[in-house]
Amino acid sequence: MMRSYLDHNATTPLRAEVRAAMVAAMDIVGNPSSVHHEGRAGKRLLEQSRGALAEALGAGNADIVFTSGATEAAALALAGRGLRASGLEHAAVAAWVTSDLPVVDGAVQIDDPARSVVQLANSETGLVQALPQGLAVSDLTQGFGKVSFSYAWAGVESVFLSAHKFGGPKGVGGLIVPQGFDLAAQIKGGGQEMGRRSGTENLIAIAGFAAAARAVQRDLTDGRWDRVAQLRNILEKAIETADNETILVGRASPRLPNTACFIAPGWKGETQVMAMDLAGFAVSAGSACSSGKVRRSGVMAALGYDDDMGDCALRVSLGIDTTEDEILRFAEAWAGKRAKQKAATAA
Repeated sequence: MMRSYLDHNATTPLRAEVRAAMVAAMDIVGNPSSVHHEGRAGKRLLEQSRGALAEALGAGNADIVFTSGATEAAALALAGRGLRASGLEHAAVAAWVTSDLPVVDGAVQIDDPARSVVQLANSETGLVQALPQGLAVSDLTQGFGKVSFSYAWAGVESVFLSAHKFGGPKGVGGLIVPQGFDLAAQIKGGGQEMGRRSGTENLIAIAGFAAAARAVQRDLTDGRWDRVAQLRNILEKAIETADNETILVGRASPRLPNTACFIAPGWKGETQVMAMDLAGFAVSAGSACSSGKVRRSGVMAALGYDDDMGDCALRVSLGIDTTEDEILRFAEAWAGKRAKQKAATAA
C-alpha cells in the first residue's frame, strides 16, 4: 500500500542536510567541557551551532540554552513564575500556568503581556497569534520556520522551540532569553549551558538543530510554504465539497500554511485517524503530547466547541514535500469513509 505522511505537526522527517551535519558531528570525540584539543573541537562546534541558531532566530543579542526539547525548555522558562495563558497552549505550557486568558474568534485576549504566555501558532488548529510587545514567554515550537519571526523585533522576553518540528532530530530544543537573564536551573550538576542546564550537551543533535534552522529560513525566503498553503486550500475545498456538515476550524483566522483542522460531527477523531491509517494516510486527532494515546486537549473547548464536537476533530498537517496527488487521494479516501460512516449511522 502506498502511504502518505500528513502529520508534520507531530514531527517532521529528518532533512538531508540535517542528517549530513549530524553524521559529521559524530566524528568529534571530545566533550565540549574538556579543555584539551578534542574538547575544544567539540566546544567550537557547539558554539558554531549556537551562533547559527541565533542568526536564524534573529537572536544575536540573546542567550540560547540547549535543552532536550520544548517540554524541558518550557519548564525552565515557566517554573515558579505564576504566568497566565489561554486554553490553546500545549500541555507542556499548561502544566506551569493559570489557563484563564479568554479566546475570541481564535485570538488570545491579553491584558498584561508581562505576565502572560502566548504561543506563536497552535499545533492542533494552525491558528497564529499576534504576539504583543513585552510578552513574557512564547512557544515557537509549531510556528518557527513556517511563519516569519525574529526575536530582535518580536519584543518577547523568552521563547522556546524544538528541532524535530522543522526537519531536525528529536530530543533537542532551545530556550532563548535576554543576555544574563536569571533562570532557576531545573537540572543541576556540572554547570553547562551557562549554569542554566547541566549535563553534557547532545552535540550531534545540536548540530542537526542548527542545520535545520538554517534550512527552514531558506524555505521561507524561497516561498516554499506558499505552495503548501495552496495545497491546504485545495484539501479544505475538497472536504467542504464532500460533506457540507463538516466544519473547517479557524478558516477565517490567520493560520499556519500547512494545517487543516476540521470537525466531522458524529464521527470521532480517533476513529477517523484509524480509518485513514488503514487507507494509507498518517494524520492526527490532535497534539502528539500523550505517548501512544489519543486524548482530549483543551484547545477545542477554548475555541467554543463542546466536548462532543471537539472529539470529532481531525488534523491534517502538510510538509514542504507534500504533493497535490497525496492531497487529492486523501480527500477522496476521507470522503468515501465519511459517506459510509453517515450511512451506517442513519441505518
